[in-house]
Amino acid sequence: MKTAVIYARYSSDSQTEQSIEGQLRVCQQYAKNNDILILDTYIDRAMTGTNDMRPDFQRMIKDSDKRQWDYVIVKT
Repeated sequence: MKTAVIYARYSSDSQTEQSIEGQLRVCQQYAKNNDILILDTYIDRAMTGTNDMRPDFQRMIKDSDKRQWDYVIVKT
């Protein structure tokens, strides 16, 4: 079975916590439709996307060195 993690983020000025729930729902449905097992979820709340200095993004990058999943699923 294919494996993946989900990465979700919203910026403080244009989205809300509800945006995270929507992103997770879409990503989880995609995984279900494509027989992908979600192993973890990384979420950065109220963080700009203009740089990569986001705590959970950095944690995801570090965890990717372990090669425990095949894909990262994001809602664009």
